[in-house]
Amino acid sequence: MSHKPGKVYLVDDDADLRAATAQWLELSGYRVEVFCDAPSALAQLDSGLEGVVVSDVRMPKMDGMEFLTRINALDPDLPVVLITAHGDVQMAVEAMRQGAYDFLEKPFEPEQLLESIQRASEKRRLVMENRTLRRRLNGNRDIEQQLIGDCAAMQRLRSELLDVADTEAPVLILGETGTGKEVVAQCLHNYGSRNSGKFVAVNCGAIPENMVESELFGHERGAFTGAERRRIGRFEYAAGGTLFLDEIGTMPLALQVKVLRSLQEREVVRIGSNEPQAIDIRLVSATNTDLLTECSAGRFREDLYYRINVVELRVPPLRERGGDILLLFDYFLAQAAVSYKRPSIALQSIDTALLMAHAWPGNVRELKNIAERCILSSLPAEQRLTAMLGRCGQTASGPDSSSLQELMRHHEHCLLEQTLTRHRGDVQAVMTELNLPRRTLNEKMTRHNLERRDFTQAPAGKILP
Repeated sequence: MSHKPGKVYLVDDDADLRAATAQWLELSGYRVEVFCDAPSALAQLDSGLEGVVVSDVRMPKMDGMEFLTRINALDPDLPVVLITAHGDVQMAVEAMRQGAYDFLEKPFEPEQLLESIQRASEKRRLVMENRTLRRRLNGNRDIEQQLIGDCAAMQRLRSELLDVADTEAPVLILGETGTGKEVVAQCLHNYGSRNSGKFVAVNCGAIPENMVESELFGHERGAFTGAERRRIGRFEYAAGGTLFLDEIGTMPLALQVKVLRSLQEREVVRIGSNEPQAIDIRLVSATNTDLLTECSAGRFREDLYYRINVVELRVPPLRERGGDILLLFDYFLAQAAVSYKRPSIALQSIDTALLMAHAWPGNVRELKNIAERCILSSLPAEQRLTAMLGRCGQTASGPDSSSLQELMRHHEHCLLEQTLTRHRGDVQAVMTELNLPRRTLNEKMTRHNLERRDFTQAPAGKILP
C-alpha cells in the first residue's frame, strides 16, 4: 500500500542549502517547513507531528545534538535525521546513541537523504497509527463511563463519535432538551487532538441578544457604553481547543452572518476594532430543533447550516433507550447517595415498572433529578418512586391501578403509540425499531386499539418525540 509523503521540518542556518534542499523535497512530494535555527523549530513542534525532522548539527543558538535531546524529551518516537559537514565516527555514534534516526555527512547525494526520509516517514506513520489505535481502544473503554448505555442507538453514537473526534470536522449534535448533548460535545473534545486546549461552551439561548456579539467576538475598550476594558470573545478564548455553541438555532439572524464569515475566514473582528484576529478552533454545535425547517422559515441561514453540519450526531431521547433507563437510574442513585452522604435504596418491581412506563419528557436530566429526590426523600424507600411517578407517569388514559400488570400494559401502549407517531405509521420501520414480527405487532396494535391510519398524517418538519 502506498502512502502520500508526509511533512518535513528542515532546520539549517545555511540559507542557500536550506532553500535548495526544501525545493528538492517539495518536488519529491513532501510538505516542507523551513527554519533557520533550532529554537524556532522547537516552538512549532509537538508530539502529534506526522513527519520527520531534518537538522544540521552545527548551528547558532542551539546545536543539532542539543536539539535532538530536546526533541526526544518532547516525543522520543519523532524521527530526527542529522546532517553535518564536520562529522566523524564518534559524533555519529553519539547521535545514534541519543536516538537520532540517521546521520548523514555533507556533501550527500539527494537520493541518500530522500531514502532516509522515506524510511523515517514510514516509521513515523506506523507509530501514529498505533497511537491512534491505542487511543481508540482506550477511548472505547473510557467513553462508556461518560456516555452510559447499552442500547443500539448509544453504541452507534459512541462509535460515530470516536470515528470523528480526532478530525477537525465541524459537528452538529441533534437531540431533545436534557438528552446530554453537552456531554457528547465534551467527549468530542476529550478524545480529539485538541484535548490539551480549552473546551469553551456557549449557550446561545441564554445570552441577551444585545450581548451575543460581544460574547462571541469580544470588544475593545470604549466600543460601547460600559465597555471599560478590552474583552476577548469566546472564539479567541477557545484558541487551540473546542468551541461549543449550544442551542445554535436561537442565534439572531444578523449574528449568523458574522459567525459564518468568521468560520470561513478563520478570523474575528472585535467590536470597536478594524483589525481581524486569527482564530484556531474546532467547532461543535447543538440544537433541539430541526434547523432545515428553520431555514425554510427564514429563521436560520442555509449557508451557515451547511457550514456547521459536516458531521451529524443524534442523541436519542430517553424513552427510546429501553433498559438504559434502569441502568442510568441505578448509576444516578449511587452517585446521589455518595454526593449527599445518604444510603442508597433497592428498587422494587413496582419501581421498575414505573420507571419504564414514564414518558420522560425531560430525558436524562429529569431521570437524574428523580434519582436525587429519591435519595433525599424522607418517605419509606418502597414508597418514594410511587409518590413521584405514580401520578405524573399517568395521563387521562393511564393505568387505573398501580399493579405491575397494568403499568406494563400502559407502558407497552405508550411505546407503540410513540413509535408509530415517530415513523408516521410506517409499520416496517416500527417492526425494525421494536424488533417485532409483523403478526405480533398487528396483535399488539389491535389489543391497544391503535390504527395505522391515525399516524400517517404526523406533521412534517420537526423532530418527533
